[in-house]
Formats: sequence, structure tokens, C-alpha cells
Amino acid sequence: MDERHATILRTSRTEIGRLQLLSVFFEEEALYKIYLRSQVIHQLFENNEELDIDKLEIFHIQFTATLIELLKKIKKSNEKNVSLIYDEIQLNKELIDKMSSQVHSEKDFNLDKQQQSLKVNQSLRRLFKVLSDHSEEFPFSKNINAFSSRYANDFYYDISSGQLGSIIDYDPKNVYVDTHATIEKKLMGQLNKYGFKTEFFYGLKSGQLIVEVYKFMDMDKYFLFFPSRNLFLFCDLVKLSGVDFSNNLSEKAKIIQELSYKNDTLESSAAALKTYIPNEIIDLLKENYTKISDINFLDHLNNFDVQANILKAMLKTDLF
Repeated sequence: MDERHATILRTSRTEIGRLQLLSVFFEEEALYKIYLRSQVIHQLFENNEELDIDKLEIFHIQFTATLIELLKKIKKSNEKNVSLIYDEIQLNKELIDKMSSQVHSEKDFNLDKQQQSLKVNQSLRRLFKVLSDHSEEFPFSKNINAFSSRYANDFYYDISSGQLGSIIDYDPKNVYVDTHATIEKKLMGQLNKYGFKTEFFYGLKSGQLIVEVYKFMDMDKYFLFFPSRNLFLFCDLVKLSGVDFSNNLSEKAKIIQELSYKNDTLESSAAALKTYIPNEIIDLLKENYTKISDINFLDHLNNFDVQANILKAMLKTDLF
């Protein structure tokens, strides 16, 4: 075997090795078949020195090298697109981390609403005494509005201005009016009768205005606290029948959930895009495999110029 013959075989093994790496990367059946067929062609020349070694060199120059360049271009284009996806994923993760550090957890909310219930019950008990004694003492517990300030954006349900107006409307003759608060007469009577035992039920918001709804313990009775006016009234839940109470996630928690779901989708897309080959290229690979699988392929090697030219044309397209 002369030196030129050995050099062409070494070059052939190198080209086939590059093709193998790309076939493993893309995991495309037609490409893997081409790699296997290329090995068979190489072995044919390696085991039969009487064959014209120039035909093996022409095969790799015309076909293998061009195919490898095309696959490398596709891989580079895919990597660029995947990189953009991972950039978006990273930005989403940073936003998730930032919002997670700010969002109030449902556990915190449930713990604090117990404290808020206690504050409101104590305030109502003192208001009853103030009204009974005709005193001017301030009845409200310290920081009674801090609960809504902290949790309204995340956990209170949205209502329309019309709904807000309907639930805070009252007849002046049916309320007690104090310097510091206004409370429905029958509500005060019921609160006193049942020992001021109520619990926070849910919060409502309409623009910047908020309403806290409370429930009598072990009873199907409700009242509202409207902090903007220090107003207490019975609350008819029928008036809130159009409110969507189905989602108890906070606004920030919902955004975090949506971003997390989006990242999962993007991760899947990135994995698929990484090894994506356009259908036009796959069809061409299948056609090329059929050509090089022909038992008389080497006898018509010159006719393979057409296939090689198609591969070269693909290198200049905007498919990827």
C-alpha cells in the first residue's frame, strides 16, 4: 500500500469519525444510516487495494465533507436559538427568585389572619363599651390596618366598584355613629350576644379600597369592615355572587406559577430544538442514503455530483 493510498484511508476514517459524532448528536435515523453506509464503503476500499482509491477520496470530497459542513451549520444555528431560549429561562428564573423573596406565603397569611381576627374582635368589644359609656376613647387596636396593607395585593379578591357600593350602602337610621366608627345596630347586638367571636373570612378589593369580611364562629352570618370609613355592616354574600373565588393564589404567586410553567415548556422546546433538522434536510438525507446504498454506487460516482450540489445549495439557504 503506497503512502497516498494510506493517507486517503486515514482521511476517510477521520471524516467518518466526524460524521459519527454528528449522527450521535442529532439522533436522526437517516443520518445514522448514512454513517453506517459510509463505514461499509470505507471498509470496501480498505479491504480491496485493487479498487481505485481516488473514488473514496472523491466520495468524501463530494458528499461527506459537504454533509458535515451542512450539519455543523444546522448545529450552530440550533445552538444559537437554544441559547436565546436559555437566556429567557434564566431571566424568568431571576424574576421568580426576586418575586419569591417578596411574596407573602399562604402560611404567613393564615397565621396573620388569626391575629387580625383577634384585633377586630377586641376593637369591636371596645367599641361596644365606648358606645355604651358614651365615651370618646379610641376603640381600635394598634395597626389594625397593617394586615390589609400587607396582604391585599396578594390575597384579596377583586370586586367591581358597583359591588363595593352595594355592600357598604346603609340606612343612617339603622347604625350607631361614633366619633371613630359606624356600626349597624343589629350587628352590634349580635356581636355582643355571641361574645364577639368571629373570624376573618376573606378580603375584597376595588381599586385602592379594601373590605374585610368576617364570619361569626360556628354560624352562617357575615359582616364587613370597611377601613376607609371604619364602617361595620352585615354582609350579604349574595351580592358577591359574581366574584371569582376559585383561585386562592396571590397575584405574585400566580405570576410565579405561570413563569415556572413557561420555563418547563421552554426547557422542553430547547431540548427538541437542540437536535432539530428541517424536514427538507431529512428528506434529502433519506434520498442520499438510497443513492449510496445502491450496489452499483461506485460505478456511477460521477453522477453523485447532483446530490453534492443539492447539499451545497442547502448550505446557502435560510432554512436554519
